[in-house]
Amino acid sequence: LKLLLGTMSYSFKIIDRCNMCGNTKGISILGKRLNTSQGKKPASKTGIATTIVKCKNCHLIFSNPQPIPQNLFDHYGVPPESYWQGHYFQIESDCFQHEIRTVQQIIGKTRGIVALDIGAGIGKTVVAMQRAGFEAYGIEPSVPFYEYAVNKMGICSERLILASAETAFFPDAYFDFVTFGAVLEHLYDPSQAIVRALTWLKHGGILHAEVPSSQWLVNKIANLYYRLIGTDYVANLSPMHSPFHLYEFSVDSFREHSKAHRYEVAFFEYFVCQTYLPKILDKPLRTIMNMTKTGMQLSIWLRKK
Repeated sequence: LKLLLGTMSYSFKIIDRCNMCGNTKGISILGKRLNTSQGKKPASKTGIATTIVKCKNCHLIFSNPQPIPQNLFDHYGVPPESYWQGHYFQIESDCFQHEIRTVQQIIGKTRGIVALDIGAGIGKTVVAMQRAGFEAYGIEPSVPFYEYAVNKMGICSERLILASAETAFFPDAYFDFVTFGAVLEHLYDPSQAIVRALTWLKHGGILHAEVPSSQWLVNKIANLYYRLIGTDYVANLSPMHSPFHLYEFSVDSFREHSKAHRYEVAFFEYFVCQTYLPKILDKPLRTIMNMTKTGMQLSIWLRKK
């Protein structure tokens, strides 16, 4: 099925198995997701909806059918200023520092770490790793993001490659550390991207991913609200509007995937992030999410065997 939405043309692909664990039978339907922000009354809005489902085995959440743009440039070929807010363009002193300290602790060394940032965006993580003494490289498929990283952030074009995770090439076992920061949820085949990145890692190397959690409490509250007002919409994902999230992951998504791909979960943690709820609910919900590990972002560290 093909569909034209405004200036974007989509084809819709039926998914017959979980991308991470390969499960073909235990898939439950969560509800529908519009191609726009849904607000409090999604049933009053016009648009195109796709079905959101969840794997009962590894808890991966994804859309089925999956909307695939005719040209990825429709999603990410936009000026960085229209994709991120103004404060994002500053490299704060603590930018990626927690992750740098974590990988140094897991690997057991602080200097001489050869690192790759997949989906480098405007290059903030590459700059942070270079400042920490890493031999840092990046790949970025969006031309506007790449140009900003080179021209405004000052990253050497030899260290930042204009390519996608699917098309980039590096020697096998070249890197100590590979990071997917807010990337896997945008890819149509995150499983294959992980497998490809693992070939670039040395034995014992670390692959890091920060992804939306399929256990996020705020989504569960929003979905309950939608049920109470008599609709079958859900808040999960945004496959046809910014930020174009296609997947939400759990730790089990990676544990199940690791069984066939020679890596192990070395460490993971959750970040609460924004709640997008009224201030009166924000503080107690943050406390609950910290206690129950149901924050928005899952940060997971995978060690290559």
